[in-house]
Amino acid sequence: MASENLQAAWDLLKEAYQYQVGGDYDMAVELYKRSLNLHPTAEAYTYLGWTYRYQGKLDEAIAECKKAIQIDPEFGNPYNDIGAYLIEKGEYDEALPWLERALHTRRYESYHFPHYNLGRAYMAKELYGKARHHFQEALKIVPDYAPAKEGLEKVRRKLQ
Repeated sequence: MASENLQAAWDLLKEAYQYQVGGDYDMAVELYKRSLNLHPTAEAYTYLGWTYRYQGKLDEAIAECKKAIQIDPEFGNPYNDIGAYLIEKGEYDEALPWLERALHTRRYESYHFPHYNLGRAYMAKELYGKARHHFQEALKIVPDYAPAKEGLEKVRRKLQ
């Protein structure tokens, strides 16, 4: 029964993601919640948070990411997402520890994102050397990552 619930939860998560990508956020939220009711996963909480972010509900998005971390503290996405949401709220100092934690998780495929977001936060704090470092680190991981290239260019212009 547990393995059937887990498979059904993953199927609902995949379906929810398709609705999310298609811009039907209300349906995505409903399906993520159904997935979580069957079998809570860090991924479903994180993606539900991501959907809330698209709906402009940043506090709800952060709350869902914190639930994801409770289930799997080594899943990097929710740490980065919390940091990104805090940046959107203008809470740069609060964002930094979440982004740093994302860099030290074991289960994460996109380490360039927290580096990029650290660059954004340091840029906003006018700490251009730190911003440059993290944009460069993001580009070491994904050399063609356009947002990091743009961030590096902004730093270069500030330091001229």
